Amino acid sequence: MMRTRPLKVALLGCGVVGSEVARIMTTHADDLAARIGAPVELAGVAVRRPGKVREGIPAELVTTDATALVKRGDIDVVIEVIGGIEPARALITTAFEHGASVVSANKALLAEDGATLYAAAEQHGRDLYFEAAVAGAIPLIRPLRESLAGDKVNRVLGIVNGTTNFILDKMDSSGAGYSEALDEATALGYAEADPTADVEGFDAAAKAAILAGIAFHTRVRLDDVYREGLTEVTAADMASARRMGCTVKLLAICERAADGRSVTARVHPAMIPLSHPLASVREAYNAVFVEAEAAGQLMFYGPGAGGSPTASAVLGDLVAVCRNKLAEATGPGESAYTQLPVSPMGDVVTRYHISLDVADKPGVLAQVATVFAEHGVSIDTVRQQGKDGEASLVVVTHRAPDAALSGTVEALRKLDTVRGVASIMRVEGE
Repeated sequence: MMRTRPLKVALLGCGVVGSEVARIMTTHADDLAARIGAPVELAGVAVRRPGKVREGIPAELVTTDATALVKRGDIDVVIEVIGGIEPARALITTAFEHGASVVSANKALLAEDGATLYAAAEQHGRDLYFEAAVAGAIPLIRPLRESLAGDKVNRVLGIVNGTTNFILDKMDSSGAGYSEALDEATALGYAEADPTADVEGFDAAAKAAILAGIAFHTRVRLDDVYREGLTEVTAADMASARRMGCTVKLLAICERAADGRSVTARVHPAMIPLSHPLASVREAYNAVFVEAEAAGQLMFYGPGAGGSPTASAVLGDLVAVCRNKLAEATGPGESAYTQLPVSPMGDVVTRYHISLDVADKPGVLAQVATVFAEHGVSIDTVRQQGKDGEASLVVVTHRAPDAALSGTVEALRKLDTVRGVASIMRVEGE
């Protein structure tokens, strides 16, 4: 039997995502009520600019005092889509203190200080759900927290930023340079006016921290994630990848060490074979592989950003939290019992694709090979082209500790016969 008294929802933020959440709550009100077992009522919307017209939202619900809204005491669920660290953190913890559960899309805050939010939710017996914080509409957090709770996840690998995937896809398909592809992404609305968070990998790194923490049952913060952006990727890199039967993607990679005693989390551009499923992820789409001992390899694919996809994830969490509220129960909280350390990037075993500009004369290849041998790095393939006293030398290594590979590159720079290191990129997916 459906409860007639509505569950009251406060919405913090009414931008692209927030306005879509409000629209769906209104237009799908009957369906949501049937799925939850009680009607849900939008009880207040906190914004920064109250004078802006917001279609479908009564003016009397709009306020600039977000703190007063979450302190009301009659709010059952707070939806936070304002982003950033503060005031979001203070508002969420205040909501818990005053009896509300929270649905958030705030990847930056969860990656920076998720432990504080988890602790506050547990202290007050409330829910913290955040499916929308990673990969938009793609169901990923809940499968990791619930569906795979009885399994052991060893690796999470994926494309978790739509803007960077669009840019790299355009560079690959059209031969465009980075700046041209970024301009197209901006014109189409895929890139912000300031794209730094996307193109420098900060957005993907925050998502990697969240995924690693959940997958490996340990605390992983943003500062623990090794990060490289894609601003140094060139059209020449893309062409070189194609010659190898590869393409380039910005990947988030979270791994449990082979001995099970540590984990790693990293974000960087990487070459992957065209035969790998991630190579076919085009435009602004996201895709994530999860590798677990019993379940094997699972792939999650779909739109990773945008108002409607993100709102879909928010509303899914809202339904779950409201059901818990009616059942006087809470969903899963933080699981960090393993307390595994996060290893530095230097300990990660990787492969490198290194392009060198060298003098075109006898003995150069022998000198280069000697440097690799001295650092304990085995060479997989070498390709050399030369003309008019200059040459390019492309070396692909076997797997080795990243620190050894980095040391190899630094030693190569010191050779008199090496004019410069044209590009360095890791190779994944093999």
